[in-house]
Amino acid sequence: MSKRIVISTYGSLGDLYPYMAIAVESKRKGHQVAIATSEIYRAAVEAENLTFYPVRPNISDLNPEEAQEAIKRAMDSKKGTEYVLRELVLPYLQDSYNDIMQAVPGADLLITHPISFAGVLVAQKTGIRWLSSVLSPISFLSAYDPSILSSQLSVVSLRRLNPAINSILLNLGKFSIRSWGEPIQQFRKQLDLPPVKDPFFQDQHSPDLVLALFSPIFAQPQKDWYKHTYVTGFPFYDRQGAELSPELVEFLNRGEPPIIFTLGSAAVNDAGNFYIESAIAARQLGCRAVLLIGEDKRNQVPENLLSKDIVTFSYAPYAKIFPHAAVIVHQGGIGTTAEALRSGRPMLFMPYSHDQPDNAARAERLGVARIIKRSKYQANSAAAELKQLLNEPKYAQKAAVIGQQIRAENGVEKACDRIEAYLS
Repeated sequence: MSKRIVISTYGSLGDLYPYMAIAVESKRKGHQVAIATSEIYRAAVEAENLTFYPVRPNISDLNPEEAQEAIKRAMDSKKGTEYVLRELVLPYLQDSYNDIMQAVPGADLLITHPISFAGVLVAQKTGIRWLSSVLSPISFLSAYDPSILSSQLSVVSLRRLNPAINSILLNLGKFSIRSWGEPIQQFRKQLDLPPVKDPFFQDQHSPDLVLALFSPIFAQPQKDWYKHTYVTGFPFYDRQGAELSPELVEFLNRGEPPIIFTLGSAAVNDAGNFYIESAIAARQLGCRAVLLIGEDKRNQVPENLLSKDIVTFSYAPYAKIFPHAAVIVHQGGIGTTAEALRSGRPMLFMPYSHDQPDNAARAERLGVARIIKRSKYQANSAAAELKQLLNEPKYAQKAAVIGQQIRAENGVEKACDRIEAYLS
């Protein structure tokens, strides 16, 4: 029986695409699906014949200088998460709530993104059937599988400590940011909803079902994960008509596999000297390279650093280009990481903030990646890391095995099957 499903998400393309994959597959199964998210994604959603609902805040309301500053602050390794929550999300909590309320009348199910705090309130106020989700393991803050945290919660790995100590430290960290959630508590009071103890973690999740939208290879379930968590595998969104340009296909076909340098859809707007240093590193190694520089003119590489073997393109679909890589260099967003894992190619991470350091650490533990700090990313240091990835066969061999396993998981089908089981 056809159901009406509303998905509330927020963030970059890495936050949108997993839900797009679920929406497209659910639509194929006969359901009516709507996505409630930022206005900037209207065209992408409607291109799949999905219903779109705009949800504030809308970054397109900012002028270019304001948008660049917002992205730079959001990517800060120490304060980025605090900035996103306290200045980009929570000041618009009531607006977001009102917008999502426009989407849910007549809906049979609401699915929420990890920071769709307004969506949680809509679910609790309306009583609509609701399941929550996470995109990366860091959202669980497990004491048994501790994450690398780049926010004020911690700046060190807890992996060497026992779970009891980890739990104490994590609870202290949560307590230290309790004031960040005050706008949620105040708005809950306005809505006649009871206060919650943990609005950023435990209390943002459905008591019935939490979808972990990543591979069990990437993170195994732990005893302190939220109850009723189901690990689906990565739900990959392969856009219709997303193909490599003829120029890029010609480049790939005429030589050895290149190193691919990219910074995803958000960090690319705060690239600094990443692309210049990357081009120099490729030249030092004598390797072919593709630099995916986005639309930001500041990322253009001087002509004297380019050649027939080192080229720039504004964009290429990862699912199409990553399998052609010798090594993939990227920022570590969960969407980029998932696509790189699927491709079966080794990686060099240069993480910024949020979940990126933890994603990098997990890939490194899998034996498919190395990590370089953003502050240390220069041509010489990048070339040294890349040389190891290129010359030590263990990285390519392990990446190929992991890639085959990831490709066999079919995370989107598993997610949709679990959603249907919940609805029935």
